[in-house]
Amino acid sequence: MQNIHHLIDGESVGSTSGCYGPVFNPATGEQTGQVDFASTEEIDAAVASSKKAFDEWRTVSIARRVKLLHAFRNLVVEHADEIAQRLTSEHGKVTDDARGELARGVENIEFACGFADSLKGSYSEQVSTGVDVYTVRQPLGVCAGITPFNFPAMVPLWMLPNAVACGNTFVLKPSERDPSAPRLVVELAQEAGFPPGVVNLVNGDKVAVDRLLEHPDVAALSFVGSTPVARYVYTTGTTYSKRVQALGGAKNHMVVLSDADLDLAADAAVSAAYGSAGERCMAISVVVAVGEIAAPLVEAIKLRMEKLVIGPGTDPASEMGPLITAEHRDRVAGYVEAGAESGAEVVVDGRQQTFGGDGFFALRICAGTV
Repeated sequence: MQNIHHLIDGESVGSTSGCYGPVFNPATGEQTGQVDFASTEEIDAAVASSKKAFDEWRTVSIARRVKLLHAFRNLVVEHADEIAQRLTSEHGKVTDDARGELARGVENIEFACGFADSLKGSYSEQVSTGVDVYTVRQPLGVCAGITPFNFPAMVPLWMLPNAVACGNTFVLKPSERDPSAPRLVVELAQEAGFPPGVVNLVNGDKVAVDRLLEHPDVAALSFVGSTPVARYVYTTGTTYSKRVQALGGAKNHMVVLSDADLDLAADAAVSAAYGSAGERCMAISVVVAVGEIAAPLVEAIKLRMEKLVIGPGTDPASEMGPLITAEHRDRVAGYVEAGAESGAEVVVDGRQQTFGGDGFFALRICAGTV
């Protein structure tokens, strides 16, 4: 098994906390790695490194920052296949989904490469008699990102390029469930030439999150994850006078009216519900059928689900891979059971199917009509 360490001040640093987390291949159920969980002291070391680097990084010209971002972008593109492979091996999403995720991440790096114009200030004379107004854009300092398991490469790339382009330094705390892809992303940032400490990575659980939320030298923090945790992050972080961006989950509904195109609606429902095994913010959780279209829509969705190719993300034929953990798979199966107990007719049920092996597959699970 591989041991996945922190990256602090340009170096790979093993944890001294004595706490670790397992990393699985969801397609096989096999533990493939062990990730360090940072102690409070290790979080402090990462923040101190970024704080020290900020003193010089904030004075680096915008032109130089953008040049490094271009180099970073090129390295990410060059290593796209390796990053996608890491995504598939630890998250489980099919390879096309993994490549699509990374493509969106690259777009965010490219967006940050255009910050030379966005960082300009402004000046207005005589907005009132004898009063001029001007704006100056300045970096905040050490910024932190706490990112989710479902997009372990794309979401860090929402945050990291924009933070460093503005002259901030950045500490990333990725999900402990699939940490290899974000680690490679940070390694590539270092290879691109960002000075030590400008981008650091620490792995961990709630101990790491809480320390980042309360640390006096972390000026701003961005989070993506579940709604309860987003609420906790926002409440805690703002209590410590930080700028906090906390993005929580959603319950997405698809409303199908009686005059809808039946085939188009059924295709959209299956793609939205089962793409990336439903583990994405825009996944459809509920379809509301209005009027007489309900029965034919259920039948059309049923036919499509029965043809859905489910298998390892590495198989080019697979349209849906496994869920991230056995616990997640069991929770999804529990939703079907709860639906049936509440009076729903289960029209497609994969709870008794086996894939062959110990992978975390939720095979064709669908609670039907009520």
